[in-house]
Amino acid sequence: MNLIAPSLLSADPLHIGRDIAACEAAGADILHVDVMDGHFVPPITFGPGIVSALRRGTSLPLDCHLMVTNPDHHVEQFAAAGAAWISIHAEAAPHLHRSLQNIRAHGCRPGVVLNPLTPLDYAFEAAGEADFILLMSVNPGYGGQAFIPGFLRRCERLRTWLDSNGLGTIPIEVDGGVKLDNVRSIVDAGASILVSGSGLFSGNLADNIAQMRQLVG
Repeated sequence: MNLIAPSLLSADPLHIGRDIAACEAAGADILHVDVMDGHFVPPITFGPGIVSALRRGTSLPLDCHLMVTNPDHHVEQFAAAGAAWISIHAEAAPHLHRSLQNIRAHGCRPGVVLNPLTPLDYAFEAAGEADFILLMSVNPGYGGQAFIPGFLRRCERLRTWLDSNGLGTIPIEVDGGVKLDNVRSIVDAGASILVSGSGLFSGNLADNIAQMRQLVG
């Protein structure tokens, strides 16, 4: 099953409650929350307080993608705030195995994230501790970036490796540049959790989610 995860980075910050209600009404499966600390990536975005407010405003799972320098220092706060899924970057977690276990110990689904040029070996080694693997299809930090075509080849390689090593139930999440005109090729490459920001929030949100659902089945 393919899951649609609107990225709240592209929501209207003045009316974010309205936008998450619209996502839920339109049939979104997950809400993706891009957490940036101004250090691992330049912008500063959502903190635990915002996640706590989001949790009160929706029944959808909150997928917190921690783009932060020291993710271990943040897991407990975001878990307490209401995150259901927490993903951390392999590039920022020197003790990745332990970090993923820590996320699970706090009652959340752990995910590992790889930047576009980070070797897939990190995903191969971490897959046994992760509930999902997020492959970035842009360089992290800013919304509205163009999709990097090399993602498709990486995703196919990862999907093949997971399926061949008894880990076929682990989904691949994609984040960055996901739009109606490329989402079918992304799913065909093996991704099944589709994070989209400007691709959904630009124009009519409900229509865009419905079209994406139709395209990916």
